[in-house]
Amino acid sequence: MLRLMLLRHAKTESDAPSGEDIDRRLDERGRDDAAIMGRWMAAHGIHADQVLVSTAVRTRQTWDIVAPLLGAPAIPVKHLQSLYLADPNDILAVIRQTASRPQPRRLLVIGHNPGMHELALALSGKGDAAARKQLGSNLPTSGLAVIDFAIEDWRDIGIQGGRLQQFVTPRLLKTAGIA
Repeated sequence: MLRLMLLRHAKTESDAPSGEDIDRRLDERGRDDAAIMGRWMAAHGIHADQVLVSTAVRTRQTWDIVAPLLGAPAIPVKHLQSLYLADPNDILAVIRQTASRPQPRRLLVIGHNPGMHELALALSGKGDAAARKQLGSNLPTSGLAVIDFAIEDWRDIGIQGGRLQQFVTPRLLKTAGIA
Protein backbone atom coordinates (compact mmCIF):
# COMPACT_ATOMS: atom_id res chain seq x y z
CA MET A 1 0.00 0.00 0.00
CA LEU A 2 1.15 3.53 -0.82
CA ARG A 3 -0.11 6.72 0.82
CA LEU A 4 -0.31 10.08 -0.94
CA MET A 5 -0.81 13.25 1.07
CA LEU A 6 -1.80 16.36 -0.86
CA LEU A 7 -1.33 19.54 1.18
CA ARG A 8 -2.28 22.89 -0.28
CA HIS A 9 -0.06 25.78 0.76
CA ALA A 10 -1.26 27.97 3.63
CA LYS A 11 -3.01 31.37 3.31
CA THR A 12 -0.94 34.09 1.64
CA GLU A 13 -0.63 37.79 1.20
CA SER A 14 -2.57 39.20 -1.76
CA ASP A 15 0.50 40.55 -3.55
CA ALA A 16 4.22 39.99 -3.19
CA PRO A 17 6.51 43.00 -2.90
CA SER A 18 8.08 41.89 -6.19
CA GLY A 19 4.68 41.80 -7.88
CA GLU A 20 5.34 38.18 -8.90
CA ASP A 21 2.86 35.48 -7.89
CA ILE A 22 5.62 32.94 -7.19
CA ASP A 23 7.00 35.30 -4.49
CA ARG A 24 3.78 35.61 -2.46
CA ARG A 25 4.45 34.86 1.22
CA LEU A 26 2.31 33.40 3.97
CA ASP A 27 0.30 35.87 6.00
CA GLU A 28 -0.22 35.57 9.76
CA ARG A 29 -3.26 33.30 9.40
CA GLY A 30 -1.32 31.14 6.96
CA ARG A 31 1.55 30.69 9.40
CA ASP A 32 -0.90 29.80 12.17
CA ASP A 33 -2.85 27.38 9.95
CA ALA A 34 0.31 25.64 8.70
CA ALA A 35 1.32 25.07 12.33
CA ILE A 36 -2.14 23.71 13.16
CA MET A 37 -1.89 21.25 10.29
CA GLY A 38 1.66 20.22 11.19
CA ARG A 39 0.68 19.56 14.80
CA TRP A 40 -2.40 17.60 13.69
CA MET A 41 -0.36 15.53 11.24
CA ALA A 42 2.22 14.70 13.92
CA ALA A 43 -0.45 13.83 16.49
CA HIS A 44 -2.21 11.48 14.03
CA GLY A 45 0.85 9.75 12.64
CA ILE A 46 0.59 11.40 9.23
CA HIS A 47 4.26 11.32 8.25
CA ALA A 48 6.07 11.26 4.93
CA ASP A 49 9.03 9.29 3.65
CA GLN A 50 9.57 11.89 0.91
CA VAL A 51 8.24 15.40 0.26
CA LEU A 52 7.75 17.17 -3.08
CA VAL A 53 7.32 20.95 -2.80
CA SER A 54 6.56 23.58 -5.43
CA THR A 55 9.25 26.24 -5.73
CA ALA A 56 6.80 29.05 -4.84
CA VAL A 57 7.69 30.96 -1.67
CA ARG A 58 4.31 30.10 -0.08
CA THR A 59 4.73 26.34 -0.53
CA ARG A 60 8.29 26.38 0.76
CA GLN A 61 7.20 28.44 3.78
CA THR A 62 4.35 26.01 4.45
CA TRP A 63 6.82 23.12 4.48
CA ASP A 64 9.26 25.10 6.65
CA ILE A 65 6.53 25.39 9.31
CA VAL A 66 5.22 21.81 9.02
CA ALA A 67 8.64 20.10 8.76
CA PRO A 68 9.94 20.54 12.32
CA LEU A 69 6.59 19.40 13.70
CA LEU A 70 7.01 16.11 11.81
CA GLY A 71 10.65 15.64 12.76
CA ALA A 72 11.56 16.34 9.15
CA PRO A 73 15.35 16.73 9.02
CA ALA A 74 15.62 13.08 7.94
CA ILE A 75 12.89 13.34 5.27
CA PRO A 76 14.15 13.79 1.70
CA VAL A 77 12.66 16.93 0.13
CA LYS A 78 12.61 17.96 -3.53
CA HIS A 79 11.67 21.50 -4.56
CA LEU A 80 10.21 21.27 -8.06
CA GLN A 81 9.41 24.09 -10.47
CA SER A 82 7.13 21.66 -12.30
CA LEU A 83 4.71 21.71 -9.34
CA TYR A 84 4.24 25.50 -9.48
CA LEU A 85 0.60 26.08 -10.50
CA ALA A 86 0.58 22.61 -12.10
CA ASP A 87 -2.58 21.05 -13.45
CA PRO A 88 -3.67 17.63 -12.12
CA ASN A 89 -2.08 15.69 -14.99
CA ASP A 90 1.25 17.43 -14.45
CA ILE A 91 1.15 16.74 -10.69
CA LEU A 92 0.33 13.11 -11.37
CA ALA A 93 3.25 12.89 -13.82
CA VAL A 94 5.58 14.37 -11.18
CA ILE A 95 4.39 11.81 -8.62
CA ARG A 96 4.96 8.96 -11.06
CA GLN A 97 8.40 10.19 -12.14
CA THR A 98 9.88 11.77 -9.05
CA ALA A 99 9.49 9.26 -6.25
CA SER A 100 13.03 8.23 -5.34
CA ARG A 101 14.40 4.74 -5.02
CA PRO A 102 13.77 3.04 -2.79
CA GLN A 103 10.23 4.15 -3.30
CA PRO A 104 8.68 6.07 -0.45
CA ARG A 105 5.59 4.40 1.00
CA ARG A 106 4.23 7.79 2.13
CA LEU A 107 4.59 10.75 -0.22
CA LEU A 108 3.65 14.34 0.69
CA VAL A 109 3.09 16.87 -2.11
CA ILE A 110 2.73 20.56 -1.27
CA GLY A 111 1.27 22.60 -4.10
CA HIS A 112 -1.47 24.84 -5.46
CA ASN A 113 -5.09 24.89 -6.53
CA PRO A 114 -6.87 24.22 -8.74
CA GLY A 115 -4.53 21.36 -9.64
CA MET A 116 -4.24 19.87 -6.15
CA HIS A 117 -8.01 19.91 -5.58
CA GLU A 118 -8.76 18.44 -8.98
CA LEU A 119 -6.16 15.71 -8.49
CA ALA A 120 -7.49 14.81 -5.03
CA LEU A 121 -10.99 14.46 -6.48
CA ALA A 122 -9.77 12.46 -9.48
CA LEU A 123 -7.76 9.99 -7.41
CA SER A 124 -10.34 9.41 -4.67
CA GLY A 125 -12.57 6.71 -6.09
CA LYS A 126 -13.51 5.35 -2.68
CA GLY A 127 -13.22 6.26 0.94
CA ASP A 128 -14.90 8.06 3.77
CA ALA A 129 -18.20 9.42 2.39
CA ALA A 130 -18.29 12.50 4.62
CA ALA A 131 -14.68 13.37 3.80
CA ARG A 132 -15.33 12.92 0.06
CA LYS A 133 -18.35 15.21 0.28
CA GLN A 134 -16.34 17.90 2.11
CA LEU A 135 -13.46 17.60 -0.35
CA GLY A 136 -15.92 17.89 -3.24
CA SER A 137 -16.46 21.59 -2.70
CA ASN A 138 -12.87 22.77 -2.20
CA LEU A 139 -9.33 22.06 -1.06
CA PRO A 140 -8.82 25.28 0.91
CA THR A 141 -5.49 26.72 1.95
CA SER A 142 -3.76 24.36 4.39
CA GLY A 143 -6.22 21.63 3.38
CA LEU A 144 -4.90 18.06 3.50
CA ALA A 145 -6.20 15.05 1.58
CA VAL A 146 -4.78 11.65 2.60
CA ILE A 147 -5.32 9.02 -0.08
CA ASP A 148 -4.27 5.35 0.11
CA PHE A 149 -3.61 3.14 -2.91
CA ALA A 150 -3.49 -0.66 -3.04
CA ILE A 151 -0.39 -0.58 -5.26
CA GLU A 152 3.35 -1.06 -4.74
CA ASP A 153 4.76 1.35 -7.33
CA TRP A 154 3.97 5.05 -7.80
CA ARG A 155 4.02 4.52 -11.57
CA ASP A 156 0.80 2.50 -11.14
CA ILE A 157 -1.18 5.30 -9.50
CA GLY A 158 -4.42 5.80 -11.40
CA ILE A 159 -7.54 7.90 -11.60
CA GLN A 160 -10.24 6.75 -9.14
CA GLY A 161 -7.74 4.20 -7.82
CA GLY A 162 -7.39 5.63 -4.34
CA ARG A 163 -9.29 5.58 -1.08
CA LEU A 164 -9.69 8.96 0.62
CA GLN A 165 -8.78 8.21 4.22
CA GLN A 166 -8.90 11.71 5.62
CA PHE A 167 -9.68 15.25 4.59
CA VAL A 168 -8.66 17.85 7.13
CA THR A 169 -8.58 21.65 7.14
CA PRO A 170 -7.76 24.16 9.87
CA ARG A 171 -11.40 25.32 9.78
CA LEU A 172 -12.71 21.75 10.32
CA LEU A 173 -10.29 21.29 13.22
CA LYS A 174 -11.28 24.61 14.78
CA THR A 175 -14.99 23.82 14.37
CA ALA A 176 -14.43 20.47 16.08
CA GLY A 177 -12.56 22.22 18.90
CA ILE A 178 -9.35 20.35 18.07
CA ALA A 179 -7.20 23.31 16.99
